[in-house]
Amino acid sequence: MSTEADVDPGTAAARATAAILHDTLHGDARGVVVDSPPGAGKSTLVVRTALELAGAGRPLMVVAQTNAQVDDLVLRLAEKDPELPVGRLHSSDADAYDKALDDLPNVRKSAKAGDLAGLPVVISTAAKWAHVKVDEPWRHAIVDEAYQMRSDGLLAVAGLFERALFVGDPGQLDPFAIVGSEQWAGLSYDPSASAVTTLLAHNPDLPQHRLPVSWRLPASAARLVSDAFYPYTRFRSGTGPGDRRLSFAVPSDGSGPDRVIDEAAASGWGLLELPARHTPRTDPEAVRAVAAVVRRLLDRGGAATSERSPEPTPLTADRVAVGTAHRDQAAAVRAALAELGVRDVTVDTANRLQGMEFDVTVVLHPLSGRPDATAFHLETGRLCVLASRHRHACIVVCRAGVGDLLDDYPSTEPVQLGTVVKFPDGWEANHAVLAHLAEHRVAWRP
Repeated sequence: MSTEADVDPGTAAARATAAILHDTLHGDARGVVVDSPPGAGKSTLVVRTALELAGAGRPLMVVAQTNAQVDDLVLRLAEKDPELPVGRLHSSDADAYDKALDDLPNVRKSAKAGDLAGLPVVISTAAKWAHVKVDEPWRHAIVDEAYQMRSDGLLAVAGLFERALFVGDPGQLDPFAIVGSEQWAGLSYDPSASAVTTLLAHNPDLPQHRLPVSWRLPASAARLVSDAFYPYTRFRSGTGPGDRRLSFAVPSDGSGPDRVIDEAAASGWGLLELPARHTPRTDPEAVRAVAAVVRRLLDRGGAATSERSPEPTPLTADRVAVGTAHRDQAAAVRAALAELGVRDVTVDTANRLQGMEFDVTVVLHPLSGRPDATAFHLETGRLCVLASRHRHACIVVCRAGVGDLLDDYPSTEPVQLGTVVKFPDGWEANHAVLAHLAEHRVAWRP
């Protein structure tokens, strides 16, 4: 028998999708769980499953976690099947949905679920669905970004459907909670746990699948991200070495930013290492270094070649992103870029960058310049998001000494009985990424 590694990525992905669709449309389990690594086609799977269910005459509800995710799914469905009636259930706010939906004749929008009754597909956020009451539950539901949904959010909507497909990325950031959850730690009904974690704790026999191919991450990145963040659900890149290339019309000027750009263009990774120093969170020198890298990326006339476009595509500002751990760091980077005349580059925190994709990303390392390594900065999902948004290259800006900081940092988190240990932990994942970045290090003293 052939193993997954013996077949081409397209065939492996098609086999996985076929198995998921079979269990969803023809299985008898009340739930199906799908783990999707970064860029594996999660949204494509959700849209295809919705179309298959609607085509089979099975009305369904779709649950997403944010309005942006809902609007994106509506637009994708309309693109695939412009004739399919779709309901967009929204809040009563003045700006409740993307106004681009107003141009779609097949999309009906309302703040009342009753106005959308009878439509083949109705999509809304978990928060909105929690206020919906129905006489007869939907036969099917799709829960998108299920790992970003807290279990109390799932409990609030579970009575609306009979069966559901849960799709999400287990390596992303854990669901956000504004209150402490220590009193529930280790319990199967912990309301702060992800919907999937709680679902499987009570239903361990549910069918579980995974998408085995990332179509976003290049061959240079998939192995590292898979090993560091998905050791039990490994995946591979949909492309091979040399399938994607990043080139620049303007040669290097020999500076640190230019040298790390050239390293990243050649290998997919670059580490611009500043001198070791304890700094404020909005380290001015590191922020300026990030801005300088972005400015040079745009000034040097970059062009990307890939399986999508054999002809070089200009590396424009909208295809570059900067990722940080904190909002004040993102604000500082935006201000520094504005001083350099750079606009249209996305600059945001890992939480806000989840699900997004760019050609090149520049990352301010969460532990750069810190005197300690807190649980927030060691959270595995944060580094995973920052390291997995790119199609061509990722450049990390960081002060030296993070490896020593990790070794000196004692774990003081209490051990909770009954709690499933999340593996790998942030300490191990950070060391794995740093070890790889060390091979692509460019030391620079601004």
